[in-house]
Amino acid sequence: MSARVTRAPPERPGPPHLSLVIPTYNEAENLPRLVERVYNALEGYSFELIVVDDDSPDGTAAVANELSRDFPLKLVVRTGQRALATAVLAGFHRATGRVLGVMDADLQHPPEYLTQILAAIDQGFDLVIASRYSQGGADQGSIVRRCMSKSAALLTRTVVSPARKTPDPLSGFFLLRREVVDGVELKLVGYKILLEVLVRGKARQVTSLPYAFERRLAGNSKFNLNEQVRSLVHILRLAFAGLRRGDLFSRVERKGDG
Repeated sequence: MSARVTRAPPERPGPPHLSLVIPTYNEAENLPRLVERVYNALEGYSFELIVVDDDSPDGTAAVANELSRDFPLKLVVRTGQRALATAVLAGFHRATGRVLGVMDADLQHPPEYLTQILAAIDQGFDLVIASRYSQGGADQGSIVRRCMSKSAALLTRTVVSPARKTPDPLSGFFLLRREVVDGVELKLVGYKILLEVLVRGKARQVTSLPYAFERRLAGNSKFNLNEQVRSLVHILRLAFAGLRRGDLFSRVERKGDG
């Protein structure tokens, strides 16, 4: 099925306002629908999409390359690597926008929330997190995934002090000002880049906005047992680092939590 659509990226001088990084692995079926919805949601905004594909065997990169003819999309293909967090970092390195964003390609993060999140950034927040666990949010994933996710979030907020700035510290859907990570060494493991941003980044004003996490429409989840173990190791590593600093159980104020 061709991914070609009848759209043309707008010509805008200077860097875009938003660079949205979309890491992919075997998302050829979902990507055209996602890009179309992002384009519609951000109509009137200056933005670029950066698809970072880990050499998907299903032809995701070819689909992204075709989409780039009609949308403001950059494609980065990595070989010999398969980790979401480092894919996001590779996208950040290619980004030219003043605001950086991250979302999944599987449509579990509805693009229609982007304007609300971007508006909060424009109002002065440094980091805005789409949260399943803020009042008004929802998780429509499977019961098993919901239980795992809530347990991991609770553990993270218990043992990693900066994670208490949000009820959803493991969210994969967020926007931040470029200055938050400029010059910051992020020690990434597995899927959870937001936790590193919360711990090591320079965000002072952090808020969470509710959203409904949706079911995957096509393809298979990449969050397998191996990734769960790697994420747990990452959480515990950050917890021990906090214990050495003496802030394991310190209180962290969070602002604007919706």
